[in-house]
Amino acid sequence: MDDLEKAILISFDESVTFDSVLKSQAVAYVQQIKENPSICRICIEKLSFCKLAQVQFWCLQCLHEALLVKYLSMTPDEKSYIRKSVFSIACYEAVDVNGNSSVKVLDGPAFLKNKLAQIVVFLIYFEYPLIWPSVFMDFLPNLSKDAVVIDMFCRVLNALDDELISLDYPRSGDEVAVAGRIKDAMRAQCVPQIVRAWYDIILMYKNSNPELCTSVLDSMRRYISWIDIGLIVNDAYIQMLFELMLMDVLPDQLRGAAAIVILAVVTKGMDYKSKLTILQSLQISRVFALVMGDSDSELVSSVASLVTGYANEVLECSKRLNSEDGKGVSLELLNEVLPSVFYVMKNCEVDSAFSIVQFLSGYVGTMKSLSPLTEMQLLHLDQILEVIRVQIQFDPLYRSNLDMLDKIGREEEDRMVEFRKDLFVLLRNVGRVAPDVTHNFIRNSLSSAVTSSEKRNVEEVEAALSLFYALGESLQDDAARNRTGLLGELVPMLLLTRFPCHSNRLVALVYLETITRYMKFFLDNTQYIPMALGAFLDERGVHHSNVNVRRRASHLFTRFVKLLKPKLVPYVEIILQHLQDKVAEFTRMDTASNEEDGSHIFEAIGLLIGMEDVPPDKQSDYLSSLLSPLCQQVEVALSNAKAHNPGGSPAQIADIKQIIMAINALSKGFSERLATASRPSIGLMFKQTLDFLLQILVVFPKIEPLRCKVTSFIHSMVNTLGASVFPYLPKALEQLLPESQPKELVDFLVLLNQLICKFSAGVRDILEGVYPIIASRVFNILPRNEIQSGPGGNTEEIRELQELQRTFYTFLHVITTHDLSLVFLLPKSRGYLESMMQLLLYTSCKHKDIPVRKSCVQIFIRLIKDWCGRPCGEEKVPGFQSFIVEAFATNCCLYSVLDKSFEFRDTNTLVLFGEIVLAQKVMYENFGNDFLHHFVSQGFPNVHCPQDLAEQYCQILQGNDIKVLKSFYQSLVEKLRLQQNGSLVFR
Repeated sequence: MDDLEKAILISFDESVTFDSVLKSQAVAYVQQIKENPSICRICIEKLSFCKLAQVQFWCLQCLHEALLVKYLSMTPDEKSYIRKSVFSIACYEAVDVNGNSSVKVLDGPAFLKNKLAQIVVFLIYFEYPLIWPSVFMDFLPNLSKDAVVIDMFCRVLNALDDELISLDYPRSGDEVAVAGRIKDAMRAQCVPQIVRAWYDIILMYKNSNPELCTSVLDSMRRYISWIDIGLIVNDAYIQMLFELMLMDVLPDQLRGAAAIVILAVVTKGMDYKSKLTILQSLQISRVFALVMGDSDSELVSSVASLVTGYANEVLECSKRLNSEDGKGVSLELLNEVLPSVFYVMKNCEVDSAFSIVQFLSGYVGTMKSLSPLTEMQLLHLDQILEVIRVQIQFDPLYRSNLDMLDKIGREEEDRMVEFRKDLFVLLRNVGRVAPDVTHNFIRNSLSSAVTSSEKRNVEEVEAALSLFYALGESLQDDAARNRTGLLGELVPMLLLTRFPCHSNRLVALVYLETITRYMKFFLDNTQYIPMALGAFLDERGVHHSNVNVRRRASHLFTRFVKLLKPKLVPYVEIILQHLQDKVAEFTRMDTASNEEDGSHIFEAIGLLIGMEDVPPDKQSDYLSSLLSPLCQQVEVALSNAKAHNPGGSPAQIADIKQIIMAINALSKGFSERLATASRPSIGLMFKQTLDFLLQILVVFPKIEPLRCKVTSFIHSMVNTLGASVFPYLPKALEQLLPESQPKELVDFLVLLNQLICKFSAGVRDILEGVYPIIASRVFNILPRNEIQSGPGGNTEEIRELQELQRTFYTFLHVITTHDLSLVFLLPKSRGYLESMMQLLLYTSCKHKDIPVRKSCVQIFIRLIKDWCGRPCGEEKVPGFQSFIVEAFATNCCLYSVLDKSFEFRDTNTLVLFGEIVLAQKVMYENFGNDFLHHFVSQGFPNVHCPQDLAEQYCQILQGNDIKVLKSFYQSLVEKLRLQQNGSLVFR
């Protein structure tokens, strides 16, 4: 062993046998050798006598790297030496160096042969066919030497496909051109000979060396896509391939490889008439029985891919060929193969290249125009439904993960939800083509699930229920309520069933979802309401052992109550009894440990007891029995906080938050008319509750989650109590008026917007008190111009500022549109008028959010009407008219619309443009010639508006048709834009 071999072995060593210094020296020495100008000769000589696999690999790797870097600069003699040496090695010959020729690389492991194949392909890339035209023809006589040469030839062909020809990998333009050159040369020179060699090798070695034959078939499979198909599709070749598949004494790997070659023939691109002839000639039915074997075997997997690929090609032929003969043959072949396809889809691992849904959807699509369908077609549709049923089933391996809903379970559920979407679309398509077949199938599936034993597969039951659920998407409203149709049979069956696997989360959820989907059925079939209530309220629903089911059941029950509320009056007492324990959980101070927030349950109860059909005394008793213990809970918490923990513990805060949510949800069922007019005692209870809950803001003034929940409750009380809420508002707003946090300001403004929209002038006094404080804080927080959102601009802080800005504009808009704009002119508010005007002006001209710009223009229009109505004496707001005429009119109504970013093709922008045109009309009506003179005499000349168009504008503006004005002004703007050519600079 010389120094180089030792250095290579040390540098390759991954153990701690050699110390780091020695290893570094070895690596340095090896690198030094690599840099030798004669490195290629050194490597080839070393390959001729060294038997160490590590050294051989290093030599091949080094030779490959040297060729990559130096090939183009090598002399013809160097290239010739490398070519001859590499080819000799690939043909199982020893390189004759100084009479030493004892070592043959092909006797080494596979990784050496793969690296050698890469080097041969590199030489083919640069030298075939111009420099080395005989490479393939030279290989063929050597194949008779030994099986290792055949194996090496296959590796070269495969490497050529992987490295250059196959389009499964992205290729550069140069690579595509070289691949085309090589394929053209091979087709003209050697492809027939190679194909013949493949045939002879398989016949010779199929019994003695099946692994070698498998390699040959793998190479063949790769090349079929671009060679003459007639070389393969002939009696001798096809017969041989089918014999390989059908000889059960041969290994599965070899038989499967033959199937994949036939698949390559089937999927080869060609005109559909020729393809159909080939498909018909294959007599594919010979291999159908093979898919019935062990679904895990390589043979079954390969034959399954062949069967599905064949069926897909036949279907394409039936769609592409217009002749009667073509369609007839296609249909005959399709009918022949479909039973095997259905078997494969239900029992085998389907090749990822084959889309089950795409194929079946295509097949179903061929039937849309056929009527009536044949018995065979109806049978196939039934089989398709069975495939859907099997495909939508969850894998039992994940049963416990899905039930616990751990990370693996969540991922599997998400995957299946996505996977099922297309299958359910296919179900609906089958339902449209053959509704009776679909309904019978779902009926039978559900009946089978209903009669299932304790051992019945959970996944099968869930799939049957999911099919019934999915059917609901395509049912018309009258069918969903019909007691004599399919639902009249299946919904009662479902309600009467208690599945042995009902404790499973997935089964319980889809059971409840299905009842909810068909809840319109109960509107006309009220006799089944008690059974439906039982499903929601017993251990199948809100009392299920799984918390995720309980949560979902509460939500679905609320939806059920909303739809069927009038029909549920006789059952209110029963429902409350069943929910008593759920309500009681919120009268104990441990709600934070409860995984359910309870809001849906309380909302459902509120909807039920809030109906006017409930007797007044009972209604009062119900509400009192719910509110009193909840308020007592809060009272205890507040007392403890005052005495022991002014800041409140996390558990305390969570408890109070949950209780507020429950009370809030409960209140949603009570209308304003009931609480204030017909049954004021109900309103009184809610007033007392509101007054009591406002103490939370006093005891916990800084706890944002509690402030948020109390604010939400005030919103509800505004709706429930109407004007009678007013006495409580000053105290509430005083506590809620926050410091200067954008998020809390937003919540406060939203509440004020609700109050203004509901009570208009009734909140003037409140607004006069809070507006100056709000304005002060908002103008201190918001920038005068755009909120900067550059790099890293999508932060939570910037989002909060943007939300505050939008809400503040809405607030100003609500004030002006409810005749409250005089609030801006009060002594305490006037100091903020200038800031407000500048902010509105900038936003109306430049804000990126077009609807926000529109709101600001509308605010200006309203202020003009409020403050400048004609006839007028002295100016109501000194300087306002000149600001509007000189700043707003020219900047917003002229300069901003001339900018090319003002896109007339956008719907929102067109609406904004309409408001801008209306603003001009309003300014003329209120300011007369003062506006017209400034806008036309000073604004138009700045944008080089022709005199005739300016005069035409004046004439149309003074008319009464706003549509004509809008159309003309848009045309004017577009003409001025062409003139400006984007050079306008905004003032």
